[in-house]
Amino acid sequence: HKFVRYADDCIIYVKSKRAAERVMTSCTKYLEEKLKLKVNREKSNIGSPLKLKFLGYSLYKARGKAGIRPHQESIKRFKDRVRQITSRKRGKSIQQTLKELKMFTTGWLGYFAIADMKNRITALDVWIRRRIRMYLWKQWKKISARFKNLKRLGISKGKAWEWANTRKGYWRIANSWILSRSLTNEYLASVGYDDISKRYEVLHLNH
Repeated sequence: HKFVRYADDCIIYVKSKRAAERVMTSCTKYLEEKLKLKVNREKSNIGSPLKLKFLGYSLYKARGKAGIRPHQESIKRFKDRVRQITSRKRGKSIQQTLKELKMFTTGWLGYFAIADMKNRITALDVWIRRRIRMYLWKQWKKISARFKNLKRLGISKGKAWEWANTRKGYWRIANSWILSRSLTNEYLASVGYDDISKRYEVLHLNH
């Protein structure tokens, strides 16, 4: 058998489901009866190594080789935290928000930098930028503010007025061409957004 352990978390790799059932029964009995330890049966399970979560990671197989990446639950928690940070209900400036976002993503990237997730990180970058655009659009809540800011960012007077009066939902307009052209990636960088794709590439290469 192959064993992986960290603190009180342990995985035992075996060749078949039948072997897994046998090993789980014998290990549980040994731990509880011999060592007098309590085994958490809710967290103890048998399953495919490709579906297993361990320390926030999961395994995957591609081209005959195995690799590691953040488990889907880790990605969900990441996005939930980004949603909290980029919520306008908190009443923070865009600069304060992006500073907090950078602190969070720096820690997260540092932990998961060893993982193979270039495509996932690229998708998360796009998603985060959309969240930031929505944040700014909500900040410009009045028609006059939207009109003024769109013009300031290079949109023609006619289009600025048209989009300042739009009734489209916040999340939908955050993905519109008008905000992609006005709130460009370069603009978002200028107000404090630090591209997670570039930071991941640097950290990943150093592992």
